[in-house]
Amino acid sequence: MIKVSRLNKTETFWVNEDKIEFIEVTPDTILTLEGGKKVPVAESAEDVVNMIIQRKRDIFIRYS
Repeated sequence: MIKVSRLNKTETFWVNEDKIEFIEVTPDTILTLEGGKKVPVAESAEDVVNMIIQRKRDIFIRYS
């Protein structure tokens, strides 16, 4: 899971990166999850992608 922030940046929460179907920039970053739920986050789309890549690397290293 990756840790992201709400738009007000006062709350953080965890999102299962495997449940993200796509990321929109409108100009806020919106994560669309399986089932169609849309979650606005404070991080940029690039930051979210980099967090996902790092998480996948951590998993690969741990289990290889």
